[in-house]
Amino acid sequence: MNQPGLRLHLETNINGGISIISERRGVASVLSVIGYFTGPEIEVDPRLNNVAIKFTNNTSVKITATNVMRPRKGVVVFVDWEAPSDIRLGDCINLDSNHWYGGPQQKRQFWPIEKLVLPDYSYITKEADNCGVAEPYWLSSSGTFFFFDRNVPLFVDQNTIVRNAACFIAEVKPPYTKRRNRNDLDYVIGIFDDVRQAHEYAVDVILKKPKGHPDERMLTHPIWSTWARHKRNISHDVVLKFADEITEHGFPNSHIEIDDLWEKCYGSQTVDARRFPDMKSTVDALKDKGFRVTLWTHPFINKDCEPWYTEAKEKGYLVVSESGSVETSWWNDNGTTTAYIDFSNEEARKWYVDRLKILQQAYGIDSFKFDAGESSWSPQIPVLNGNVLEQPVSITEDYVRTVAEFGDLVEVRSGYRTQDLPVFVRMIDKDSYWTFENGLPTVVTTLLQMNLNGYPLVLPDMIGGNGYNAPPTKELFIRWLQANTFMPSMQLSYVPWDFDNETIAISKKFIDLHAKYAPAIIAACRRAVTMGSPVNTPVWWVAPRDPTAQEIWDEYMLGEDILVAPVLAREARVRDVYLPPGSWWAQGDPSRVYPGGEWIRDYPAPLDTLPYFVRSTVPAI
Repeated sequence: MNQPGLRLHLETNINGGISIISERRGVASVLSVIGYFTGPEIEVDPRLNNVAIKFTNNTSVKITATNVMRPRKGVVVFVDWEAPSDIRLGDCINLDSNHWYGGPQQKRQFWPIEKLVLPDYSYITKEADNCGVAEPYWLSSSGTFFFFDRNVPLFVDQNTIVRNAACFIAEVKPPYTKRRNRNDLDYVIGIFDDVRQAHEYAVDVILKKPKGHPDERMLTHPIWSTWARHKRNISHDVVLKFADEITEHGFPNSHIEIDDLWEKCYGSQTVDARRFPDMKSTVDALKDKGFRVTLWTHPFINKDCEPWYTEAKEKGYLVVSESGSVETSWWNDNGTTTAYIDFSNEEARKWYVDRLKILQQAYGIDSFKFDAGESSWSPQIPVLNGNVLEQPVSITEDYVRTVAEFGDLVEVRSGYRTQDLPVFVRMIDKDSYWTFENGLPTVVTTLLQMNLNGYPLVLPDMIGGNGYNAPPTKELFIRWLQANTFMPSMQLSYVPWDFDNETIAISKKFIDLHAKYAPAIIAACRRAVTMGSPVNTPVWWVAPRDPTAQEIWDEYMLGEDILVAPVLAREARVRDVYLPPGSWWAQGDPSRVYPGGEWIRDYPAPLDTLPYFVRSTVPAI
């Protein structure tokens, strides 16, 4: 590898600063940085351990550049930039002609992410923009990554302050607390020969690997949820009828998920006897029908939910704002206010967990679907336990780590520094659209975004979307189901028999295909545990220097040997497919061989067909 020299020049709102430019093979590369103020410019040699610079007003920066050999050979640069809390720090990277991956989960999820427009974007987990996963990680197609420390009060300004640039700004302002006694802009830059090597290093050393994977039945057969089809109109009779329909139509299951609204009131974690007069008999009946059972739950207690709300408030189990209020809001306020359980408080965590365990033991519940967890639901600005420099997003980690103890059927929807947990991270609710407005195309792009943030155990949302404006059409439902086939799990709520017999037949075909390839899905999950590999990789994973592969957004892979090219456009019956180098069997059929490294134009994809390709060196299934 040709070691790049580093010229450093960051930006601050005092006189002077540093930014980072990487020169690789004599060509200015992705790290060319745009600053607002001129300052000293220095050469950093990777053979030197440290360079330190002091500025006025107690501001200083320390740069450490080092060669690394494991798990990949490259150069890693640590930038530690510290200032008083009233000083704003920043650095901008020119996005150049490279492609970029990682970044925040978004409702309008582009892939690659260089098209995102983020104006002064607070980099925390939040309801806005579906940002349930907010790992401060940016990865370039040229083999460079940026990763920001948890103590940085980070804002991102992409494509607004400077066109075709992402500016990373540390500033102590809301949603970050003024209780911070300093400002930090600490980050790591990794420079490697290609994008895959860069990501493999980042996962092994920084992002970390999951310690296990979800239940194998959950990876093989569908989850059936009451939510999208029934919303809050659930009861003993509704749930049992739903289970009977699934069985009568000959569909398999991992488990059935009783979603909102089974509680007496939100946060009571007590069954509403009007809807479920005997929850134990409900659960027993479901298990007699061959279903395991999970319950939807959340971290909130509504103000009118007594006596639980008063108990939690008096015991100090609720998040309090800097103004002393516990009141906040969520989507189920019911005209009142709510409170957020303080998962940074050990006693509050125990109180929450113990009540769920009572539910499990009383009714035979197998596990839970844990909703929310984003820091923005807290009363603003929250006062949390722990290191103030890690707040407010630390509550997401505290919540997710708390609920992960409920076993291998757990699903969460938020994540922050929790890549090591062996639980499914669900995509936030998708809408029943064909468009990039949180519709079908974003199922694929969000899958890739999450995997490239180090979350390989991705649970796609409901097949067909959630139908908030209108239920999915037959065509949208079928194409959505097909797109899910080689993802880790399939989650249904809208059902094929609400359409017609053709939909039932096509749905069975692809649910069976998912089960047929479940051993490959399980093997990919195991590789994620042992090697840190994404379960569903982008096409460039097997061709990291292929410029065409680097920009593909509407295909994905299962591991390294199965390429999936779902139809994502309404009324489309053909699509173009790009195959990476190698030899590929269409639909896994050894008699239909295509060479890689080129496009297949107008590949036929009638409504009952999902284009997928298996590397010819893999034994046929």
